[in-house]
Amino acid sequence: MRVIIESDAQGVGWRAARFVASLVRRKPGCVLGLATGGTPLGTYNELIRMHQQESLDFSQVTTFNLDEYVGLDPAHPQSYRYFMQENFFRHINVDPGKAHVPDGRAKDLGAYCQEYEQMIEHAGGIDLQILGIGRDGHIAFNEPGSSLGSRTRLKSLTGETITDNARFFEDESQVPRLAITMGVGTILESRQCLLLATGTSKARAIRSTIEGSITAQVTASALQLHRDVTAVIDEEAAAWLTRREYYAEVEEAQSLLENGEFSRLGIGNQ
Repeated sequence: MRVIIESDAQGVGWRAARFVASLVRRKPGCVLGLATGGTPLGTYNELIRMHQQESLDFSQVTTFNLDEYVGLDPAHPQSYRYFMQENFFRHINVDPGKAHVPDGRAKDLGAYCQEYEQMIEHAGGIDLQILGIGRDGHIAFNEPGSSLGSRTRLKSLTGETITDNARFFEDESQVPRLAITMGVGTILESRQCLLLATGTSKARAIRSTIEGSITAQVTASALQLHRDVTAVIDEEAAAWLTRREYYAEVEEAQSLLENGEFSRLGIGNQ
């Protein structure tokens, strides 16, 4: 797993947006997996700026969001469809018919979850999946104990997740108890994953994800099994990592390679 440590949340958003923009320019018809929440907002804001000021074109892009609350109307201010529309989709030129968010009001939720998997497959699979992380180390709504081979399905939310998300509602009783979520197995089939984390509240989860054992109790730890994961985190989220010096050395070497400074890497000096 490649680990990039930025000084603050703004730096995380700036760096993550470059990964996304690079893919969109290289593969205009790419498939993006998107996440909601406060952490990816900086990335979306920077991508909006790049669209408006640098002509970054999303017209051929297809998107799939990770999850959605069960029971909320898409127009509800706390639905993830509403979040994506207000914070990203309406500011760029993505085709509305290609911007997918799970339907938490589907009549047959079990059948719909299978259909969502099929939609991803028919689109050619996800090229780049953006991920946030919960304080307990969950990705999407794959709560602790979720199968690491799980697919898109209904999931009951833990008390900790409900409490964390209550700040977005008038009171905790209004937070939905069920959600549709991509499974860990679905996420691991993405060609590339981009894990974002900011703030001291995520430091423990980040250490468990990057340096801990692979366990269903920390579903983000399954990313260690993926062949192409980049974690972009700020200094606060990186505070509990024990191998920070090594991660910095790797990034320095990567930068030298990208800039063609091979001699400084001892390449071609023989």
